[in-house]
Amino acid sequence: MSQSPWQPISPEKPVRAIREPLTRERIVDAAMRLLVEQGYDAVSMRKVAQVLDTGPASLYAHVANKKELDQLLVDRAAQDMNLPDTPDPDRWQEQLKDAMREMLRVMRANPGVARAAMGQVPLGERALLSTERMLGILKAGNLPDQAAAWAVDLIPLFVTATAFEETVKGGAATWTKDDIDGFVAYLRGFFESLPADRFPLTVALAGALTAGASSDERFEFGITVITAGLASLADGN
Repeated sequence: MSQSPWQPISPEKPVRAIREPLTRERIVDAAMRLLVEQGYDAVSMRKVAQVLDTGPASLYAHVANKKELDQLLVDRAAQDMNLPDTPDPDRWQEQLKDAMREMLRVMRANPGVARAAMGQVPLGERALLSTERMLGILKAGNLPDQAAAWAVDLIPLFVTATAFEETVKGGAATWTKDDIDGFVAYLRGFFESLPADRFPLTVALAGALTAGASSDERFEFGITVITAGLASLADGN
């Protein structure tokens, strides 16, 4: 029977939006967005909860604490790392250099991940797979077991420190060539102005100390030194 025209029309009940279930994956997604857009210091359990429109307590059902969240962020970045799964004994040194370049590329693409990785032993599945592949390259170079084991700790330390330093510099990433040239000239002048009796080598090497201002040039020097040093430890040398 149709409703009487004299009967007031009851308002329709508002349709409640269906909230997407909270998962570890969604938490890491939100934390990674904060990390890239606002930096490491902006990432807290409370801030991630705000982004997800929930309370911090609900996050702890999926992520134990901030330390575990850092692990998850490092592991998420590691999934973008392309390392060779077939080590080549004839090219292991170049593969190792490429692996270090790839690690830096991923950290640069995810600013803040380097800070999250500081002091961490990467235990996530993807991070462990990267370590496994790095070990494969080192063993292809005939490195002793202990040297290979220590190398997979040394290498990430160097790459992470390089990436972290770049994030600390902040605005330096947007410097123009004139900005860089001006800073280098100032730095060289400062070194040259030091008392030569106390800092004779610093004064004498002022030009060399300020050459290669590009972080890429210095990074390439670093990976060359590391690779050559490891090669000298290979069995049979």
